[in-house]
Amino acid sequence: MPKLPDQVRIVEVGPRDGLQNEATPIPTAEKLAFIRALVDAGLRDIEATSFVNPKRIPQLADAADLVKQLPAAPGVTYSALVPNMKGLERAIECGIRRVAVFTGASETFVQKNIGMTIAESLTTFSEVAAAALKAGMTVRGYVSTSFVCPYEGEVRKERVLEVSEALLAMGCDEVSISDTIGAAAPSDVFSTVGFVLGRVPPMQVALHFHDTYGTALANVLAGLELGITTFDASAGGLGGCPYAPGAAGNVSTEDVAYMFNRMGIACGVDLPKLATASLIIEKLLGRDLPSRQLRRLKSVS
Repeated sequence: MPKLPDQVRIVEVGPRDGLQNEATPIPTAEKLAFIRALVDAGLRDIEATSFVNPKRIPQLADAADLVKQLPAAPGVTYSALVPNMKGLERAIECGIRRVAVFTGASETFVQKNIGMTIAESLTTFSEVAAAALKAGMTVRGYVSTSFVCPYEGEVRKERVLEVSEALLAMGCDEVSISDTIGAAAPSDVFSTVGFVLGRVPPMQVALHFHDTYGTALANVLAGLELGITTFDASAGGLGGCPYAPGAAGNVSTEDVAYMFNRMGIACGVDLPKLATASLIIEKLLGRDLPSRQLRRLKSVS
């Protein structure tokens, strides 16, 4: 086995990507309790919400109220997704210091998701990123459908690199290469991410896996072998995308944290405390969340 990183960074996306597809309304107070519990569990990078049109994603309509009440904690960075300049303006008003912009490597998916071509989205987000940087914020970029698209099928690695480089050129400090429908296998990670790493340093690449076919943890390991040290994950395995039919939740934060801990790779997560966070949402949703480690921790508690 190649030498693996000694330490990794987990970007917790449960409060935004995890909840955005849930029909059951989660009160702002409960979201805040969830986020406080995530912080208590040791997570230091938390994507809290999205300043999207409330009509498109009602679950995140409370973004402004939520951000204004986020608990201050040393070393914790909260971020929010912004789809356009209006979303950025709302984020600035609320005082968020890190934002994310979202495009993809599949033309059809991007058009269905945000109503623009890839080229149009990059032009829009270039303006958003410039304004965010001018306001003293930092910017992350997402490249969705980097492996397989629900509408177009296989995605070319050359397109993933092209979009990643465009996001970095506009001022994003990292790009999250995303398996939006959870169809990738480790060979895809080695092929596509390895190709991107030929031009982009590994410290500017994050990986974002959904677990539709049960390959997410294997894909995380493939990323580790490539030298990637930043991984997105969602407490309890929450998640799904309204524009990616059939996509399951994100890789569970409990499951990746267990794997990292077992492998001697520091990630800073306290698993029992993380389970406490996930159970807040599980109770509200009224169903078991898919995380294997959450099920295990519940059985021994």
